Amino acid sequence: MHVQWIWITTFSLCTMVVYGGKILVFPMDGSHWVNMNIIVEALHTRGHQITVVRSPDSWYIKETSPFYTSITLEMDSGFDEDFMKSFVTKLLEIQREGRSAWARFKLENEQGKVISEMHEKTSKMLKQLLENKDLIKLLLDAQYDLVLTDPVLPGGVILAHYLKLPLVFNVRWTTHGEGHFLIAPSPPSYVPQPGAEFSDKMSFFQRVINILVSRLSELFAEYCVIPHYIDLIKTHLGPDVDYRSLFQAADLWLMRVDFVFEFPRPTMPNVIYMGGFQCKPAKPLPEHLEEFVQSSGEHGVILMSLGTVIEELPHDLSEAIAAAFAKLPQKVIWRHKGDKPAGLGNNTLLVDWMPQNDLLGHPKIKLFVAHGGTNGVQEALYHGVPILGVPLIFDQRDNLFKIESRGAGKIIDITTLNRDIFYQGIQEVLTDPSYRMNMQRLSRLHRDTPMKPLDNALFWIEFVMRHKGAAHLRTESYKMPWYVYHSVDVVLFLLTVALLTLFSCVLILWSCYNMCLKRKVKSD
Repeated sequence: MHVQWIWITTFSLCTMVVYGGKILVFPMDGSHWVNMNIIVEALHTRGHQITVVRSPDSWYIKETSPFYTSITLEMDSGFDEDFMKSFVTKLLEIQREGRSAWARFKLENEQGKVISEMHEKTSKMLKQLLENKDLIKLLLDAQYDLVLTDPVLPGGVILAHYLKLPLVFNVRWTTHGEGHFLIAPSPPSYVPQPGAEFSDKMSFFQRVINILVSRLSELFAEYCVIPHYIDLIKTHLGPDVDYRSLFQAADLWLMRVDFVFEFPRPTMPNVIYMGGFQCKPAKPLPEHLEEFVQSSGEHGVILMSLGTVIEELPHDLSEAIAAAFAKLPQKVIWRHKGDKPAGLGNNTLLVDWMPQNDLLGHPKIKLFVAHGGTNGVQEALYHGVPILGVPLIFDQRDNLFKIESRGAGKIIDITTLNRDIFYQGIQEVLTDPSYRMNMQRLSRLHRDTPMKPLDNALFWIEFVMRHKGAAHLRTESYKMPWYVYHSVDVVLFLLTVALLTLFSCVLILWSCYNMCLKRKVKSD
């Protein structure tokens, strides 16, 4: 009898694990693909068939892979590696003009123009995709179980609704900004807007600014993003379909943060947190790197990387950073492309590529000099390495502000960076033990979970596949008119009832007063 139950249990487990589904992935290129690819590979190892939609000018998403088959669209996205690098370089030049109101306006204006251009090109690409009857028939005949997409652009969102498939997001940002603001209640009294550099404890004037930033973000989406898709949606999804509701109707939001990193805020049942899902224990370093790290002795090693898009800084900044590194007793590993700085010290090793996660997990790493991308910040948090942040573009300052506000890192402004400021920043984070202690405390909190973030994400993706969606976790509030959502109609009704009651009481009292007055006159 005991053996029989073992066989039944084993068979049940196997039938749960062996089920292989078909997943259509519509990713975002660049660093976004780095973390999407981790999920793709993990799904493949669990027996699922993955198809990835890519453009011909993709610079991260390869056409052939052992983990997925690809569908290459006919039209270029227009945002290849060269475009992105030139765009980022221009943003960096504007930032270096200073932190004046004029420089901030120029920065926002430049970003707004390029983002609007991105959405215009994405809309044309989607139109061509949806009008390609052979490709659409191919996608329909494949009978996919769900669409997995990064909603920073709406391609996968619109395609999923067109194909009538369950929709799962691998998300930090949507076309409207940070993902939470589109799905969950976000009271501006204690939920700070990205870019405002406020915590969840705001003063009165900070709350004023926070509300203004919130309204400006909504206006930007309304006038620079949504208009590019209105005709497309009306033609292919129906005249009554609202752009925002396409996102809000997603079955599952796999959020690339957790509340060790994020400030506490309201959330929803279909938001699953998988912050740090790309992190893992460090593997042994290549021999040449291990020798270099060990040669640092008791002083340890500093790691510097500014991500995949910004590989080469302006010449004067590179020289200032190299000169500051040369004054240190620590060894330095610097991911750097371009000309070798003239003032580079013997303690600094320049590399084109490095195993960042494995280095951050090495016990001799004392400090991570980083630009503040989500992946790098999460890896540093996972391994408990304090950060000296040099934010350059996009959400990097916001990411680093959250680390700095918890005492686990320090930010250096790119507009004021020179050799002395950079050197002093390094010395402060290295010599003040509170930075490392705070980051290691965050690391312990982050790791103390019942399930690994990646396993959690995979469970919920497969949950959606098994149940053909997750409608029971999704609020239907997005279908309400704004006046119903905010109970404006209820408030007006109650005010009307109160006013009518008050008017009736006044009228009754006035009538009684007149009757009493008439009786008094008659008695006189």
